[in-house]
Amino acid sequence: MTMIEVATIESLSHPEAMSLQARELEHTLASLRSLDDGAWSAATDCPAWDVRAMYQHVLGACESGASLRENIHQLRRARSFRKQNGGPLEAALSAVQVHERMDLSPRQIVERLAAVAPKTVRGRERTPALVRHHAKLAVDGPVFETWNMGYLIDTIYLRDLWMHRVDLSHALGRSLELNTDHDARIIADVVAEWARRHGQPFVLELTGPAGRTYAHEPDLPGTEHLSIDAVEFCRTLAGRVPATGLLTTVVPF
Repeated sequence: MTMIEVATIESLSHPEAMSLQARELEHTLASLRSLDDGAWSAATDCPAWDVRAMYQHVLGACESGASLRENIHQLRRARSFRKQNGGPLEAALSAVQVHERMDLSPRQIVERLAAVAPKTVRGRERTPALVRHHAKLAVDGPVFETWNMGYLIDTIYLRDLWMHRVDLSHALGRSLELNTDHDARIIADVVAEWARRHGQPFVLELTGPAGRTYAHEPDLPGTEHLSIDAVEFCRTLAGRVPATGLLTTVVPF
């Protein structure tokens, strides 16, 4: 069994993250174009969202990434929503994105997402390094910490888009099409962050097409050994599935 030491997993560079986001948007659009009318009303693992609402959120996030003006608009509306209703800013932002796109039909969602996708990647790609490295964002759920804007732009937006494609396949009972390079790279980045967050020795066998075996100090006493499907591992860390042991460590998506 070949084990990958998590310390050797390189963090996503900005160019790599943008390439992965562009490719993930292509996968997302291919998935959405395959849906029949009934699929859009299927319930998802995201509370109160069917497939249509989930992709109203995704569209809103992408339109925010493509336009500074839209980004500012959404943040202002989200802060107002949170002031009235409470809860994390992330949840308020998602609520605004869904509400402002409630009248869009599935076809319109797909058309607008296809049109904005390349602009989204360009907009995020052009974010100055000074902003990515030094601007800060206070987060109040699911973790309570302060992020560099680069982490949001490069990592969280990619994971959010990817996880919603996972949510889509789960909602419809479809197998998820996985690429051993694209999906495995996203999952490896999740594994590395998970390991940094809990700091414990482990051996993690991820099964499935995007699976690998990862380890950190595997010979130490008390090393936890886990074996789980790679996608289910991510769903568990994202709170979609009940967790035990080291899998209770939250990783933001």
